[in-house]
Amino acid sequence: MYVLYIDDSGSAGNPNEKHFFLGGIALFERQIYHLDQTLETLVADTGLPEPQKLELHGNEILAGRKKWRQVRDRKARRAIISDALAKVSTIRGKSRLFGIIIEKAAIPGRDPVEYAFSQLCSRFDQFLTRQRHDGQDQRGLIILDKSTRETRLQTLSTEFRTEGHDWGRTRWIADVPFFVDSRATRIIQYADLVAYALWRKFECGDTEFFDIIRDRFDASGGVVHGLHHERYANSACDCPYCQTRRT
Repeated sequence: MYVLYIDDSGSAGNPNEKHFFLGGIALFERQIYHLDQTLETLVADTGLPEPQKLELHGNEILAGRKKWRQVRDRKARRAIISDALAKVSTIRGKSRLFGIIIEKAAIPGRDPVEYAFSQLCSRFDQFLTRQRHDGQDQRGLIILDKSTRETRLQTLSTEFRTEGHDWGRTRWIADVPFFVDSRATRIIQYADLVAYALWRKFECGDTEFFDIIRDRFDASGGVVHGLHHERYANSACDCPYCQTRRT
C-alpha cells in the first residue's frame, strides 16, 4: 500500500494570489514511520521547548509566528525548512513527491481546488499503475489535512472511481480520502512544506526550497509525471514539468 499525504498552499478565492497549489508525498507503508521519526528528530534538535507541539508549517516557520517566534534569526528559520525538505533523500526505496500548480487565470470558470485534486488523483493513480506493471500489486490511499472542502473532495474521489474524470478513471485508489489533524502526523506537515516550496517559487520567485526537491517528483522515462503546472501556453517556465514537455 502506498499512502499519499496532501496539503495545499495559497487561497483559491484570493484575487491577490495568482496560483493555487497542492503538494504531497507518496510513501510505501513501511516508509511512513522512518520519515516521521526523522522529522521528529529534526524538530527536537532545534532545542525549542516541547518539540512535540511544534508543527512544521512553512509559512509559520518562515514568518516566525506562533512557537517559531522563539527562533529569531530568519536564516535559521529558513534552514529548518530546507533541512526538513531534504529529509526525503534519507528514505530508502520508492518515495515520490507530487505537486500541482494552478495559475487560476488559466482555467477561467473552473474551481482551482477541484481541478488540482483531479490532476493529483490521476497522477497518483498513474504512479500506482506503473508499480503494478513492474510487478508490485499495490493500491493507494490519500490522506489530507482537515479542510472545509472535506465532503466535496470525498465525493469527487468516489466519482473518479465510478464515473471517471477529465483524464480517465482512477483504478487503484482504494477508498475516499481520509482527513486528519496536521498535529497528529509529521507526514502531513511534510506535505505542507512541499506545497509551501511550490508557493514560494511560483508565487514569490523564491526558488531555494523548491530546488531541494525539484528532482524528487514522480518521473518515468525522462518525463516528470508527479508535477503539473497549469499555465498560459505562451508563458515561460523552467520547472521540471514544463521542461520535459517542451517541443
